[in-house]
Parts: sequence; structure tokens; C-alpha cells
Amino acid sequence: MVAMLAGCATGPDIRADYNHANDFSKYRTFGFVARPGTDREGYESLTTQYLKTAIQREMTARGYRYSAHLPDLLVNFNAQLRQKVVSEPPPMPPPGYLGYYAYRGGLYAPWPGYGFYSDTYTYTEGTLNIDLVDAQRNQLVWEGVAQGDASQSDPQANQQAIDKVVNQIFLKYPFRAPQ
Repeated sequence: MVAMLAGCATGPDIRADYNHANDFSKYRTFGFVARPGTDREGYESLTTQYLKTAIQREMTARGYRYSAHLPDLLVNFNAQLRQKVVSEPPPMPPPGYLGYYAYRGGLYAPWPGYGFYSDTYTYTEGTLNIDLVDAQRNQLVWEGVAQGDASQSDPQANQQAIDKVVNQIFLKYPFRAPQ
């Protein structure tokens, strides 16, 4: 699912928000929640494994150390797919338009719907959320979201696509661990 998000021609829409009153300079370590949102069946999926690897790379690049025991930040993530139907109404003719044969009083005017049609198509919208939680207070402090068309996917490129989307999300993360 996440791989399909990265495959969009224009790329996914990336948003992030954080608690502006929070002191991010106190965080030095991170870990993952016991059951991230992508593990609904009771085992660790390939998507979860790819996401953990990509997130660990991004957090480490920002100076954070991975800690499985009592980290400062806990990372959770969730991926979701939703079918969307988009219908664009047909363009309306200009006011007073009766066409070339208007002088014949509409005898040759198009019947309702003739020449005017609506475009309707279905696509899959994907959303990936990455949450950073203050482990001591059990409170969300930062959230990154990628949302976009996830209709097309190459299963052979899932890991690279996940790496790309996670990197795009973390470009919105403005903090680094103190040295």
C-alpha cells in the first residue's frame, strides 16, 4: 500500500504537525510501539518491517539512537487504503448557445446529454501516518502524514517505495537529537 503512494506521478501530499510547546531537545532515543498500526493479524508484516527499517534510518540520520528498552520517543505508524470515486460533471454550453442551426428553432440542437458527458473514475487513495510519542507522558508530540493515489504498484519495488515516502515525510521533521 505504502509503495503505491510513492509511485504517484506528482507524489503524495505530505503534511506534518507537532506540539509547539514541547521541548524536543530532551529526546535522544527512540523505539517502536509493541504493536504498530500495520500489524492487525498478530504478526509482523513485511510492510511493518520495511517501515521500521526506513524510520530507523531517518531517525538515526537526525542523531537519535535506537533503544528497545525505555526510549524517549515511541514510534507508531499506520497505513490505510480507501476506494474513491470521482465524477466530474460535463461542461455546460455557454448561455444562449443553440449551435450553428439556431435559426431553425432548435430543430438540430443536441438532445439532452448529446455531446456532453461526465467523467467518472475510481482510484485507491492511500494514507500513511507516522507518529512520535513522548514515552514518559504517553502523548503524541509529532505526526507526519502522506496521502495520495495508491492505485498502481510494483510489488517488487515495495521497500524502495516505502523508503521514499518515509524520507518525504521526515523532510517535514524539523528537529535533531542533541549531541
